[in-house]
Amino acid sequence: MHNSLSEHARNILGLQLPTDPRWVNLAEIQLNEILTDYAWCEQKAALTCISLIQKNHDKHLLVQELMPIVTEEWGHFRQVLAELYKRGLSLGKPRKDIYVNKLIAFQKKDGGPDERFLDSMLIMALIEARSCERFKRLSEGMEDEYMRKFYRRFMESEAGHYTLFITMAEHYIDKKIVRKRWAQWLQYEKELMTSEEVRGDRIH
Repeated sequence: MHNSLSEHARNILGLQLPTDPRWVNLAEIQLNEILTDYAWCEQKAALTCISLIQKNHDKHLLVQELMPIVTEEWGHFRQVLAELYKRGLSLGKPRKDIYVNKLIAFQKKDGGPDERFLDSMLIMALIEARSCERFKRLSEGMEDEYMRKFYRRFMESEAGHYTLFITMAEHYIDKKIVRKRWAQWLQYEKELMTSEEVRGDRIH
């Protein structure tokens, strides 16, 4: 998927603010909590992709591309759940995702179908991009070698996911419009991350 990206898409994928280095240390201390949170994140990602297929059933390429993502995200949910069970833990209840809810607040509620579709692609790209960045932090900063490798696998997968959503946006919407709106999303997310409390019990 990386090779199919247009040049400007490759240039605009970068997040504007890296994760606070303290987050990795906090996450390692609260490993059980972050595993539970991550399991629910993957489950929600699978359901969101199913919802996008339902809402955009007329977009043939999008449907084709999202079907394997649903399978992959659900597979990740099962892998993380297995890791929880191996540790003698239960899944636990899902939490309110403040980060995602604040991103949703930035989505355009009015405008035409194309604008709403574009924002739905870009919010998914942003969530996947931040997840990828955080898995990279965990895969490089955790002391536990097993968990470093565990998150490395997820990091590699998420990288393909966020580029997919950018590619789908570019396929259906003018690339200049995509680039302009993506820059707005990146700036908004930077401000959000600046104001967010550093917590180690959640992926976002």
